[in-house]
Amino acid sequence: LVETIGCSGMTHSAAMAGEILPGKTILEALNTDLVCDAINVAMRELFLQIVYGRSQTAFSENGLPVGAGLDDLGKGLRSMTGTIFSTKAKGVRYLELTEGYILKTALDKDNQVIGYQFVRLGKMMEDIRHGKDPKEAYEKNIGTYGRFSPEQGAVKYIDPREE
Repeated sequence: LVETIGCSGMTHSAAMAGEILPGKTILEALNTDLVCDAINVAMRELFLQIVYGRSQTAFSENGLPVGAGLDDLGKGLRSMTGTIFSTKAKGVRYLELTEGYILKTALDKDNQVIGYQFVRLGKMMEDIRHGKDPKEAYEKNIGTYGRFSPEQGAVKYIDPREE
């Protein structure tokens, strides 16, 4: 059974996968259309790794060098695991995704999450390391994703750690 799926750089699709895949067998998971080609390809590659016992380097041109990480893929990113919780009673709660630490989620009239506000922790820490005032670095690195404004349909905002 699929217990978890991890993906870096495609956390929105990974969030969808986190909602759809738990409890499915590997075959059911592979047969699930997750809309995002990157996640579908990732599922195929995970399947190949499980079946054939290969590592990620088997699918990279010339393999990945020892010690390769997010620093090779994008400045200001950090290694992290997306954290998303979901219950029938409260719905989905995004806590942290690749963009950063989730500050608020925007809900629509049906109480569905339609967007979120986040702080880019990697970029914020870079700014602080380079002498920027922490409060200024924090404020500079706040962003939003999805339909976050009232004009875009947000009727309520919640702190996912409080509600």
